[in-house]
Amino acid sequence: METKEIEKKISEYKLILESIKNKLDIENKSKRINELESISNDASFWNDINNAKVILSELKGLKDVYNKYFNVETRVTDLDEMLKIISEEEFELINEEIESLDKEIESLRIYALLNGEFDSNNAYIEIHSGAGGTESNDWANMILRMYERYFEKNNYEYEIISNQEGEEVGIKGCTLLVKGLYAFGYLKGETGVHRLVRISPFDSNKRRHTSFASVLVTPEIKNNVNVEIKDSDLRIDVYRSSGCGGQGVNTTDSAVRITHIPTGIVTSSQIERSQLRNKEIALEMLKNKLYILQMKEFNEKIKGLKGEVMDVNFGSAIRSYVMCPYTLVKDTRTNYETSDVDGVLDGDIHEFLEAYLKK
Repeated sequence: METKEIEKKISEYKLILESIKNKLDIENKSKRINELESISNDASFWNDINNAKVILSELKGLKDVYNKYFNVETRVTDLDEMLKIISEEEFELINEEIESLDKEIESLRIYALLNGEFDSNNAYIEIHSGAGGTESNDWANMILRMYERYFEKNNYEYEIISNQEGEEVGIKGCTLLVKGLYAFGYLKGETGVHRLVRISPFDSNKRRHTSFASVLVTPEIKNNVNVEIKDSDLRIDVYRSSGCGGQGVNTTDSAVRITHIPTGIVTSSQIERSQLRNKEIALEMLKNKLYILQMKEFNEKIKGLKGEVMDVNFGSAIRSYVMCPYTLVKDTRTNYETSDVDGVLDGDIHEFLEAYLKK
């Protein structure tokens, strides 16, 4: 790359960074970081451990974005200075730095796309198996594992709020709470039907089967959730939590399922040993969903949050995972695809998430 081309590239970088700086609201992020650091340094900070964890999680997320932006900005400035003193023999170093900066700036662009009202929030992920019994239950469990591996690889904290096991294998449904900055923003595109084609391990004749499972991603909304819920509108059921057995198994009917009769919305929690605490968590999730439904600006945009309402069957899938007669994972909305099915099912879904955001 010639000197003039590099100068042009640097000018482009500076313009892009200025735009990204405004979209990321870097100045307010800096103020918020200082505010949270001041809170975390207070002597009474650890008196409320749960609140402390929330604050530290937010602080880490903000710092990640803030530091990433200024690291790239500093490198662009250094590149500009380097161009003035570097010899022609050393131009290869500049070309390597430009190649690296292109990737870093593209990553910042993704952050800049996450500017929706709830994009920075934690997220609830609900997974439900489709018709098909054992096959679909196993597929729902595979999706759960895929997300768990993604969270582990990308430093998201998560907890399973409720889990309904299948009769033989897998799960009928589960709800996870994913914690981390931009959790909802990154994961919102996963809402929809996921389709699997494979040779069934449960079919003695080794025939090819198609299974379906649905995913729903909604934001966790903690602030200003003012929703009135009448006791008469609720049906509350308690049941025994499912578990893996052993000393950790819950032997009391502490799990809680709440049905909001007017809307048909169902939430449940079995994460805590206390029935009262599980009821509080399920009620909080219900308030989140009702709040979203009641917001005026979501009357027309609700599909943007919850995805198109689709049956869990043929022709409705947002993504297909084909393991036989060939290997391919393809997103029908973005046309992004890869032949690495095993990698995707092991949590390598970042490219699919970013392709949706760019779209």
